[in-house]
Order: sequence, then C-alpha cells, then structure tokens
Amino acid sequence: MNDNNKSSQDELLETPLRRTRKNNNSHRYHKPPKKRKRICLILLVLVLLIFGGVGVYALNIIGHAKATIDDTYSSANIKKMRDVSAILKKKKPFSILLLGTDAGLGRQDTGRTDTIIVATVNPKKNKVTMLSIPRDTLVHVSGSDLIYEKINAAYHEGGVPTTIKTVQKTLDVPIDYYLLVNMDGLVKTVDAVGGVTVTPPLTFNYEDAHVTKGKKVTLNGKQALAYSRMRHEDPKGDYGRQYRQRQVIEALLHKTLSISSLSNYQGILKSVKANIRTDLTYNDMMTIATNYHSTAGNIKSYTLQGENAMIDDLSYQVAPVSEKRKQANRLRHELGLADSTASFANPNNYGADVTSDYTTATSTTTGTATTGYY
Repeated sequence: MNDNNKSSQDELLETPLRRTRKNNNSHRYHKPPKKRKRICLILLVLVLLIFGGVGVYALNIIGHAKATIDDTYSSANIKKMRDVSAILKKKKPFSILLLGTDAGLGRQDTGRTDTIIVATVNPKKNKVTMLSIPRDTLVHVSGSDLIYEKINAAYHEGGVPTTIKTVQKTLDVPIDYYLLVNMDGLVKTVDAVGGVTVTPPLTFNYEDAHVTKGKKVTLNGKQALAYSRMRHEDPKGDYGRQYRQRQVIEALLHKTLSISSLSNYQGILKSVKANIRTDLTYNDMMTIATNYHSTAGNIKSYTLQGENAMIDDLSYQVAPVSEKRKQANRLRHELGLADSTASFANPNNYGADVTSDYTTATSTTTGTATTGYY
C-alpha cells in the first residue's frame, strides 16, 4: 500500500460494514455522510480527444495544450505488468482504468471511487471496449488485512496503486494506464461542450434531472451529473445507473468530436485540469492521437454482473467465478492475450455455489446510435 495514502484504522470513516479480519476480530466504521454517495462520471476531454477520430487536428489540439496536459500527470507509483511505452510504439492494444470520485483531487480525504471502468483500446479492430465494475463488488483489496471489502474501498485505503492492484487481481487483466476524475470535472466538461443529448431508458425526477422514458433530452453539466447519479428510483439499481453513466460518456465523446474550434478545446482542457489525474504523459497522448484515433467510432460496453448478497448486514454484489472469467477473457482477447488461467475465486469462497451464467448487458455505439438498456 502506498505510504502517502495510508491512514490509521481509527481515521477511516468511510466503511459502515462489520468485516472479519484474518485474526477473526471484527470492527465497524462510522457510516459515511450522504454526500459520499455522489457518483462521478469518468471521461475527461483528454481521453475523448486522444481516442477521437480527428487525426492531425487532434495533434494540433494536444500540441497547444502541453502545459495543461503536464499539469494532469501523476505517476501510478506501481510497477506495470507490461512495457506500456513499447506497446504504444508498436501500435498494440492497451488498457486504461477509468476512476471517478466525488472527493476533490489533492485533498487529504481521498474519498472512494464509485465509478470503476476498465477500458481497452484495440486499433486493429478499431474498437473501444468498456467493462463497468459495480462499486459494491466483493473483492479482497490488495494489501489489506481484511478478508473481503467492497471494491470502491481500494482507492480510499491505498489510492491509485491499490486500486490498480485490486482490479488486476480481480480480473487478471493488466492495467496499462489510469485516469482519475472527480465529479466537478464532469459538470465543467459537459457545460464546456454545450451539453450532452441522451435518450432516457426510464422516467424519473432526481435533483436537476427531470427526464421521460424514450424522449431525447439535452442535459447541462448539473443535469448530466444528476442523471448519472440516480440509483434508487431505477429498478435495475446500480446496474441501471452504470448504463446511464455510459450513455453520458458516449454522448460526451460524440459532442466533443463535433467541436471545430481549437479555442473551445483549450477552454475545455483548462476548465477540467484541476479535476484530473492520469499517468498518460504528453508523449503517450501524442502517440495515441496518431495511431489510435479511429477507435472512437465503435464502443462496446459491458458490466460485471453479480448477485445481491447480505454479508455482515451490508449489501454486496458477488460476481460468480464464471462471470469473472468470461469478462476477464473478453478484455484479454481485446488486448491480444490468451485466456486466463486464474481461479477467480471470491474471498471466503462467497458465491462458490453460483453456477449460472449471466446474460451480459451490452451497449454498442457506432457513430451516434446507442442501444442496450438492461
């Protein structure tokens, strides 16, 4: 665990559950305030640009924004599983872990990552694949003395390094890069592009979002945040929310690519740089903009499906071994890797008796069309 992110057990006020330690002792943390339940969408305009099909124009944009890009850089402080620089130079597929938090970046209180997506970028297939991991997914957090926790605790306990290690161990997929954004970044980015247009899969009123099922609507920053945060009125719960998150991400992608003014792009970058951290360097972004720009037209989205489980009076999502293996191999194939030989066993063998496979929810985007509510 990164020393800069360590806190004493008495200082961790985020986790309300009673969990069993390896020495069979248990403890309970204080219940987090309601504001901790805010959800942040993850895609910053930098990634929209470098994945976007704007060719030489993207290079010009990134070239003019070098100082801003340099300000967003922060090392992952972890030994990578692969030589990522060589991968980019050889134009091979790469992965990026997208993380969203409601805590201000640089604050002592790191908060939690309520949005976790593993994305792969495959230039040969001209495709981006995104796998959402529910924040309540039961895992063993890398380096923790607790037997099991929710995956969104990893960032609070050990920052980006621990989150990357936990995701890699859970899915047996190498994480080449990471991108961390807080919710202010979403609001500012959506406003900077003039709003995003989505077709709601259900009718609801939540904070600034008032939407009708099947009726296309353009949302400003605050409305897009509320639209992506609402969970309790959705019959699909967190899975429904993840679908709406991806709707906003994809709408933001297409809206960003339609902007024709260089000054607008620079304004977007300036408005969100305080809300972003990534270990993509300026040179990495230039390479991606050159060699991977055609992948944005084909985005396929999936969710790691789990079963509801009450453990120590807390609700978890327990993904069966078969589901984790299926999604892991999907991502590994996109990266040009062989099937995993990992066991994918859950902590304490929870879910070991679950043998049924799940029908994976899929959202496919080609051009501007989006389908697939589950």
